[in-house]
Amino acid sequence: MREVIKNGKSIDEAIEQALEELHATLDQVTIDVLEEPKRGLLGIGAKPAIVKVILKENPIEKAINYLRDIVEKMGVIVEIKATQHDERNVECQLTGDDLALLIGKRGHTLNALQYLTNLVANKHSDHKLKIVLDAENYRARRKESLEILAERMAHKAVRNRRKVKLDPMPAYERKIVHTVLQPNRHIKTASEGEEPHRYVTISPES
Repeated sequence: MREVIKNGKSIDEAIEQALEELHATLDQVTIDVLEEPKRGLLGIGAKPAIVKVILKENPIEKAINYLRDIVEKMGVIVEIKATQHDERNVECQLTGDDLALLIGKRGHTLNALQYLTNLVANKHSDHKLKIVLDAENYRARRKESLEILAERMAHKAVRNRRKVKLDPMPAYERKIVHTVLQPNRHIKTASEGEEPHRYVTISPES
């Protein structure tokens, strides 16, 4: 965490000098006024304003550094490219060798890494952040396979007139299933169970 102490004829002047040295904007820092300026009498006894300006930790950088540390401890060397789509949504692409180890069976390892990365990011952020990790285009391939699975299980539910229960999956994967089946008026979907074992059920409409 970087911080500087600056003085100036006014508080604003001292803050401006600090921001210039930190190469930061007001929303990226916290400000502590240590001394108010005093004019004195005829210039005698005048005192400058003194401020301490602290550069806030970037929650996204903090989370990515945490992710990089975990991955390196797993013995995998990766390059992490973060793309911030807006103030709340960030996508991280992992590239390198042995990415299958980071993805894991049905993406379980990748999902766990994503969960931990989001925990760290939101611990240091003043607003909700959503970081999505992807490797070898896994998310797109997983989305396609979930859509195929959803259609197949919906057909099975209608054919057998019985509710079908899918394996537990994270919220964004459940959303894929709900979305792809939403236009199907012959079935209804629901999420049941408790996290992290929450799952989707597909039931025929009576």
